[in-house]
Amino acid sequence: MSPSFIQCPKCRNPLFQGVFDPERFNPCPACAAPLKVEVFPAFFRPIATGEKGETILTEGESSCFYHPQKKAAVACESCGRFVCSLCDCVLDERHLCPACLEAGRTKGKIKSLENSRIRYDNLALALALYPLIVFYLTIFSAPAVLFLVFRYRNAPLGITQSVSEK
Repeated sequence: MSPSFIQCPKCRNPLFQGVFDPERFNPCPACAAPLKVEVFPAFFRPIATGEKGETILTEGESSCFYHPQKKAAVACESCGRFVCSLCDCVLDERHLCPACLEAGRTKGKIKSLENSRIRYDNLALALALYPLIVFYLTIFSAPAVLFLVFRYRNAPLGITQSVSEK
């Protein structure tokens, strides 16, 4: 593969090996946009033709349940299937296969795998704003808002919300 396949994201001109430096920004030769390009060294190696790659699985070794041509790395702690390092899903220091991880997610058997979370901050905001529609609800909603704010002030954020969005 030629380095000319890598293009500047701004001007789409081809980049050559002199620009690739993962340590610092270098200007694009065409548009002078600052670029920081990191490329694996194997990208510049010539492609060998006619050579056969080494076998991944040797005689007497277990193979992956999902990839029969790959060597098994660990056994699933739930079902006992042998899985390769690609299929190995580590959760709470347990090695699980993809099927057991999915089954645990859908059936709710894995407690540490969280699919949803109650957003108490949004609930408190809604309880504070609903009385604007019906004024008489303030008698009930104000204490509920105060309870939610003080009780769940350190509750974790939403699953997709980061700290900077808070």
